Amino acid sequence: MRNFNLSADLTPLYRSAIGFDRLAQLAEHAAANNGNAGYPPYNIELLSENRYRITMAVAGFAMNELDIVSEGEKLLVKGIKGQNKAEDKRQYLHQGIAERGFERSFQLADHVQVIGAELENGLLNIDLIREIPEALKARKIEIKGSHLIE
Repeated sequence: MRNFNLSADLTPLYRSAIGFDRLAQLAEHAAANNGNAGYPPYNIELLSENRYRITMAVAGFAMNELDIVSEGEKLLVKGIKGQNKAEDKRQYLHQGIAERGFERSFQLADHVQVIGAELENGLLNIDLIREIPEALKARKIEIKGSHLIE
C-alpha cells in the first residue's frame, strides 16, 4: 500500500490550467483561510474565452468605503465600514445587515489583469482579462520539404 503526502507541492499540475480554473481553486483556498470566510459572498464568471468577472455582494458599502488593489498576481478587495460610528445615532431593534469591514484576496492566474470595476445595486463587479504576450502564444511552424537535386 502506498502513502500519499497530501501536503506535497502540486504546482506543476496547475500549470496546465487555463486562466481562471486555477484562480477559482486558489480563491476558495484563500477564503477558507480567511477570518471572514464567506463574507462577502462572491461569484466568478467566465464571460468569454479570455474575459472574467468577480462579482461581490457589498450591500451597504459606498464607493468611498471600498478599495481594490492589484499588485502582480494578487488582487485585494477591502471594505472599510463604520468610520463614523460615533456620529451614527440610530437605534436598531434588529440589525441583520452586516456593517463590518472585510478584506478578500484573490490569487490571479498568469497574465490575468484587472481592467475595471463598478458598483451597481450593491454588487461590486471587477472585470478581468487574460492577455498572453505574443511571445508566449502558440504559433504554427511551417514544415518545409527537402528538395532533391538531380
